[in-house]
Amino acid sequence: MRQKIIRSIVLLGICSLFSGCVGSLIYHPRKEIVRTPENAGLSYEWVNIETSDGVKLTGWWVPAAEARGSVLFCHGNGGNIADRLDTLVIGNQLKLNMLIFDYRGYGRSEGSPSEQGTYEDAEAAYRYLTQEKGIDPDTIILWGRSLGGPIAARTAAEHPCGALIIESSFTSLSDLVSDRFGMIPSLLLWRYAYPTRSHLERLSVPVLVIHSANDEMIPIEHGKELYRSVKGEKSFLEISGSHNRGFIDSLAVYGPAIDKFIDEFLVEKEAVSP
Repeated sequence: MRQKIIRSIVLLGICSLFSGCVGSLIYHPRKEIVRTPENAGLSYEWVNIETSDGVKLTGWWVPAAEARGSVLFCHGNGGNIADRLDTLVIGNQLKLNMLIFDYRGYGRSEGSPSEQGTYEDAEAAYRYLTQEKGIDPDTIILWGRSLGGPIAARTAAEHPCGALIIESSFTSLSDLVSDRFGMIPSLLLWRYAYPTRSHLERLSVPVLVIHSANDEMIPIEHGKELYRSVKGEKSFLEISGSHNRGFIDSLAVYGPAIDKFIDEFLVEKEAVSP
């Protein structure tokens, strides 16, 4: 009996050790902000957001002229908000206000990242939009790219919004790791679920799923499965190009498809809002 207890303790210790290593593989934050929206010719303001557990985050509010909606953008696992200027420009051209923020541990935000922490961060950003900016939830688009997909999906499942965009994301982290690296002990991922598909199954808002057929990091089948999991109104856009540049390489179809999705689902909701 004593040997079994010792083996159990050793196993838990090993799993905890490897779990920490997995965390360093998942999150790749950069602290330095090397560019701002001003470099892309956009007006903006720095915003300070505090989470429910007391972590102070930073982000940018980028208003659009004659805005027809507001985006809460959840970025991927690498870099920080300074690496998303192309997205801010696209959103501005689509007449969308953009709120982009850095998760804890990224950019000028305090703390260190974790799955629950990223969820708390997105919740705080949502509260900032609705309470500080006074944005009608029906005109909010939750938009998540890559790791931001499950974060945006969970936020949309927990709070009212007008629409959701999931771009270049995965069904769950364990599914992705299994596809990319084969079977691994599930205990190594016990702290990291990011179950995008499960969040989507709880939604009632329109969803646009975007994925590249050439995505070298997350196979397009993940995007197709996410699309199939949506029970309500939905659209699917297949683009081309790499995981990080597909949306840029596919601008000819990318921008118009998002524009059409907003016209069909968001503007109509806004028109009937009290």
